[in-house]
Amino acid sequence: MSPYVNKILNKNKRTDIPVLHIGDTIKVHVKIKEGDKERLQVFEGVLIARKNSGLGETITVRKISFGQGVERIFPIHAPVIDHVEVMRSGKVRRSKLYYLRALRGKAARLKERDQPKG
Repeated sequence: MSPYVNKILNKNKRTDIPVLHIGDTIKVHVKIKEGDKERLQVFEGVLIARKNSGLGETITVRKISFGQGVERIFPIHAPVIDHVEVMRSGKVRRSKLYYLRALRGKAARLKERDQPKG
C-alpha cells in the first residue's frame, strides 16, 4: 500500500489494547447504547482465535453461560470496545482453539502459563 494510505490507517489504530495471546482468559468491555443512554457490558471468556491484522483484526472469545457455549467476535480497533483486560494466561500449542467447542466442564480447562509472554 502507499505510504499515504498506511498513514491514514495507522491514525485510526488503537494503542491501548494489551498484548493478547490465544488461550488467555480476557474481559472485553463493550459500549452498549440503549436509546440515549450508554453503558458498559463485560464479556469474559477464553480467546480462541485471532484473524487478520491492521484495522480489520478480530478476536473470537468463548464463554459458557448457563450451560451453553457463547462465542462473540470483536473487531479489536472498533470504537465500541472500551478496553480489554487479560485475567490469566493460558498455555496452548495451537493458534485456533476450535476444539474447545466439543469439550465441556473440566475437560475444557487450559493450563496456566508460568511466565506471561510478551
